Amino acid sequence: MTGMSGRAQLMWDEAVTGYDFGPGHPMDPVRLALTRRLVDAFGLDREVEVVAAKAAGESTLRLVHREDYIEAVKAASADPGAADQSYGLGTLDDPAFAGMHEVSALIAGQSVGAAEAVWRGEALHAVNFAGGLHHAMPAGASGFCIYNDASLAIARLLELGAQRVAYVDVDVHHGDGVQAAFWEDPRVLTISLHEHPRTLFPQTGWPEETGADSAQGSAVNVALPAGTGDAGWLRAFHAVVPELIADFRPQVLVTQHGADTHFEDPLAHLAVSLDAQRAVQAACHGLAHEYADGRWVALGGGGYAVVDVVPRSWTHLVGIAAGREIAPEAMIPDGWRQEVFARTRQLAPARMTDGRWPVEWAGWEDGYDPADRLDQAVLAARRAAFPLRGLLP
Repeated sequence: MTGMSGRAQLMWDEAVTGYDFGPGHPMDPVRLALTRRLVDAFGLDREVEVVAAKAAGESTLRLVHREDYIEAVKAASADPGAADQSYGLGTLDDPAFAGMHEVSALIAGQSVGAAEAVWRGEALHAVNFAGGLHHAMPAGASGFCIYNDASLAIARLLELGAQRVAYVDVDVHHGDGVQAAFWEDPRVLTISLHEHPRTLFPQTGWPEETGADSAQGSAVNVALPAGTGDAGWLRAFHAVVPELIADFRPQVLVTQHGADTHFEDPLAHLAVSLDAQRAVQAACHGLAHEYADGRWVALGGGGYAVVDVVPRSWTHLVGIAAGREIAPEAMIPDGWRQEVFARTRQLAPARMTDGRWPVEWAGWEDGYDPADRLDQAVLAARRAAFPLRGLLP
């Protein structure tokens, strides 16, 4: 690794907005375009280096994905009507579309490029909010995800010589594809906070999922009860993540910031505000500096309130990475709000807050209530995984 640049990179190629499953699908690419415009509206594009990395090539994709699956994606991309559903392609969740392979590889390339830049010291932090497609499996598409850019970024870090990479996933859905990719690899610690699998796709992410025999304790899952709000979400994060990161001491921290934990999200059942999401983004940034020499790769993920939530949440993320945090009470520039109405016929939010800043929560070190459902979820995660890492539950 060379000497660190203090500058953050924002990975962006306008062509990523071609990741489009069609009208009516929740994964509307307008959320990416509006995020990019809001980043510009706040002048953050002048605070970061905007980089368009090349698409992930075949050898890179094969770091995680099986060759037969890549060929199936290419075939579906060339002829969507002939998509092979045995690979999860051409389904309701993952409809095939022309050019699907190319744009999926492009998004993956941005995350791989982010990982390379951070590892080589070309940037201290790198953000790809088009990424975080954490459900894709080595041999199949799943949950709106074709190629697993998060796994590919981590696999590339390992290829470049990293010995310890931590992955923290705060999307409302379990980071199942990343956990699966590194289930047997003790060099990668995966931590996922998500809505309980009893009530949400993909029905995995139970606390008992702790890694293969060769990597016991390398997977940690906090399965949160439906309805969890800001105080509980932040309590769970701080009761689990910092202690694990302090023990593991990753060389790089990779984080996934799906915005679908929000109370307005139409696909899930947590009740988290934009302000709490911002607090966790800032906490991840702090953990990278405290334990990983500042090396931080931050990705997007889910998020289906595509006007009200996603652009604000990820613009906060870019601001934090750029070292120019946007104040929660900041007013949103009128030009962006006008563009939102022109593109979506929806009224845009006026401020960068849900009115809940500063968010407060009770620390775990002050004690817990064994009858409380949130505390039960935290205890289950700690009891399952912490002793495997030599930590007290």
